[in-house]
Amino acid sequence: MRGADPGAPHFHSPASEEDTAMANHFTGVNESPQTNQHDLHTEIEQITGFADDFATVLENTSVHRSTIGCIIPAYNEEASIAGVIESLLSQTRVPDVIHVVVNNTSDSTVRIASQYAGPHEVTTDLGEQFTEVFVHDIGKNPDKKVGALNYGYSLVEGYDYLLGVDGDTIGDKRAVEYLETEAVSDSRIGGISAIYSIDTEPIKGTIAKFLIAGQRTQFAAFNLQNLLRGRNMAVLGGQFSIFATEALRAVMKANRQRTPWVKDSEVEDSLLSLQIKSAGYLTKISPYARADVGGMETLRAYDAQQVKWTYGAIELMWPGQRGDTKGQPLHPNLRLRWFENFGMLTNLFVRIAFLTLLAGSLSINAFVFSPWWLLPSAVAVLLNVRIAMTMQDRKPSDILFAALVFPAEIFMWIRLSHFLRSWFRFLSRKKVDNWAMQAKAEKGSGSGHWTPLILLIIVVAGLAVAWSLLGPVAQSAILWIGWPVVGVVTVVQTVLMLFKLVRRHQGYKV
Repeated sequence: MRGADPGAPHFHSPASEEDTAMANHFTGVNESPQTNQHDLHTEIEQITGFADDFATVLENTSVHRSTIGCIIPAYNEEASIAGVIESLLSQTRVPDVIHVVVNNTSDSTVRIASQYAGPHEVTTDLGEQFTEVFVHDIGKNPDKKVGALNYGYSLVEGYDYLLGVDGDTIGDKRAVEYLETEAVSDSRIGGISAIYSIDTEPIKGTIAKFLIAGQRTQFAAFNLQNLLRGRNMAVLGGQFSIFATEALRAVMKANRQRTPWVKDSEVEDSLLSLQIKSAGYLTKISPYARADVGGMETLRAYDAQQVKWTYGAIELMWPGQRGDTKGQPLHPNLRLRWFENFGMLTNLFVRIAFLTLLAGSLSINAFVFSPWWLLPSAVAVLLNVRIAMTMQDRKPSDILFAALVFPAEIFMWIRLSHFLRSWFRFLSRKKVDNWAMQAKAEKGSGSGHWTPLILLIIVVAGLAVAWSLLGPVAQSAILWIGWPVVGVVTVVQTVLMLFKLVRRHQGYKV
């Protein structure tokens, strides 16, 4: 461990005029705080078309300063940890303390982070502020990221808010300021998440750029859905979220936990979000705070990450009890998860059924093309393009990914493979350490991501053999029944996409 335990928040009520001046100096409270709030409100008003309620939050902010303890769980983050710490020290609202909790690391994360250890006096747009960076090497930790988070919580539980930041996530300059401002404005808020995306600048290689473009679209769609649901966030992602420590204490009491995060869930952030909601607090997404997370640049790494996330979400959704994680299928935060899984199942059925029926029709010269078949694809492209246009930092690659049909379609097949693997792994009840598998995949080892493709080839070959053994009457009957079924499902899908296409986005940018 590097650095002493600070014990309690740095700031106390001043007892004299000199102390008051010093407190204002450190906390960034200027002599005319109303001016800063007015400037902030003016900037918000320049974004037209939505969220006047959030602008009024910023306008009515008091000069009271809360305390924020930042936790950075870090595992083999030597390439990014310096940038993460520097981005926090460059915030307009600097956290009062920053704890880097390094666990199970085998690289130079501790050495690099230690270069920033110690006190920092920072001059920002809100004035001069003070913070201190501590670096803790907790060594081998069987609970991995969850253990690091809980260790960090023990260091900042006396602060008003806990800011969780991943070791590869860079927040925009005003991200902490926006998160704190809204959190302080409403005591019902238990946690607020930033809007997540991925910086494309450092990405090299065709496959990596393709995967990052797909992940950016995936983030954009998820963020937009939550923003349009009254800014109620289903998952307070640990990448860059602020939590009221009061809400975390309520969660521990309600669930008889000694720590906020539990080790027996694949998706510790999703479970904590459910628990915060169940404890009577709000889980929100900020319309302004933004952060760039670390993307998965290889198919192997992306597969392992998505399977872990999907598997963990299924555990939360599944009725009954799976190990020590209680299934909560009717929880409000899981509605979006159910819609996602049902949507993936429908996408899988339509694609497999269409290709099967198309091949069968061609084999007996019964295929008749209709221009109407192009309508679902056209609507899907328009919807993808519209989502891409909502990205605040959209690139030409984002628009091309959405408009060229094939990139988005290939990415959908990749996502379907994760969907299938997750459900098969869950239903098989096979005990697998998905955290360890993701870590191996990110290092370039591990296998299994080609399994769905291999199974698909086997299934297609089997269907072809079975089709060839059927008589003409049976083949015609299958086509006669199959095409209308696929047609009805496709029509329903298209109508739902049309509703999303024409839905007002209220000026939100993701």
